[in-house]
Amino acid sequence: MFQNPEIAIDDLPDAENLDWENLHPRFVRRMQVQHGLIALAPLIGATAFTVLLPSPPLIIVILWALVVSFAVVFFIWPSIAVPRQGYTVRDKDVVYKKGVVWRSVTAIPYNRIQHVETSSTPLDRKFGIAALQIFTAGGSGSDLKIHGLGADNAERLRVYILDKVGASIENH
Repeated sequence: MFQNPEIAIDDLPDAENLDWENLHPRFVRRMQVQHGLIALAPLIGATAFTVLLPSPPLIIVILWALVVSFAVVFFIWPSIAVPRQGYTVRDKDVVYKKGVVWRSVTAIPYNRIQHVETSSTPLDRKFGIAALQIFTAGGSGSDLKIHGLGADNAERLRVYILDKVGASIENH
């Protein structure tokens, strides 16, 4: 007979008390390099605007203040955001947290996982970083991608999760 007993709210586990694993220490620097490369476009644009179009000095000062402010914030952001990301591997699931302003915690149970892969861009490989992507039975909206893992750690996690997925399939 089917039973579905209630659980008291006070008995629920607290996600903040999990032993979170941090992302790789070089991930902040990797993101700063990427953001620095992206910030080059507005810097080049502002330089071209300043050199090619005669404009009042106030307009040029405002333009450069905006561009430099954008570049500084864009460069600093990874050192704020990356420490607020983390993951933990538990007996029945993988849990991932992220977010500075909009925070989220995602738990992916092994019995919902269909496929796991690691990937890395050329910039990732330069820093020894990889991403772990977990594909679930719920479709792309319920998939999970953890950026910023050490390449060796990402591969070990991939193998471990696939072993757990295989074990959960055999137990059903």
